[in-house]
Amino acid sequence: MFTHFLDLLATIISVTSLLIVTYGALIGILSFLKNEFRRFTGGYSTTNIRKLRATFGTYLLLGLEFLIASDILKTVLEPTLNELAILGGIVVLRTILSVFLNKEIKELEAEGQ
Repeated sequence: MFTHFLDLLATIISVTSLLIVTYGALIGILSFLKNEFRRFTGGYSTTNIRKLRATFGTYLLLGLEFLIASDILKTVLEPTLNELAILGGIVVLRTILSVFLNKEIKELEAEGQ
């Protein structure tokens, strides 16, 4: 029963991650289109694009953190050496991606101020 609960929790966290990234992408698409339509009225701004990239990057980072949590729970359920190696690789790749996304977000926010 506890194993079933953890498996369900890992799935819920994975779906939450997907929803976060999808929501961020939707906001990004709408903001991008809004900014592009402003080209016709003279209100286009590259600053808005920088803010959009920072916002979207934030959603991606949050989604990645949820995915890492889900992978950890799944590995707890099946702690084979192979699963641990896969988890380690995934965590390393996602951590590297998170570091670079975080760095870019901070740079974009600093440019926008």
